[in-house]
Amino acid sequence: MPVDFSGTWNLISNDNFEGYMVALGIDFATRKIAKMLKPQKVIKQDGDSFSIHTTSTFRDYLLQFKIGEEFEEDNKGLDNRKCKSLVTWENDKLVCVQTGEKNNRGWTHWLEGDDLHLELHCENQVCKQVFKRA
Repeated sequence: MPVDFSGTWNLISNDNFEGYMVALGIDFATRKIAKMLKPQKVIKQDGDSFSIHTTSTFRDYLLQFKIGEEFEEDNKGLDNRKCKSLVTWENDKLVCVQTGEKNNRGWTHWLEGDDLHLELHCENQVCKQVFKRA
């Protein structure tokens, strides 16, 4: 049985978010605002079906997917690109590969104790975020 990611999670650290956003081509003003935010994630997991709702004072983003099923992801409100995304289990980690305009794009989620880790990558940039269970 895979780990259960369900819960509410608050951002506590955000390393190289600026570099990641530059790689995505996000404009200067939006990057400056985004760096100040402390988003919260609400994850609902039902077997291999997931809903990840990320909220902040600036933007909200809802991602719904099923493990092993490719889907079209519209990153409206993020970098405003569409891509094909595929999320799979790699041991106890959720790994997403996003195929589109940007190379080497995707993310990995995993748990360590009461911390939710998120590693975002695009081009040659990696952003490491840690969330604490609320």
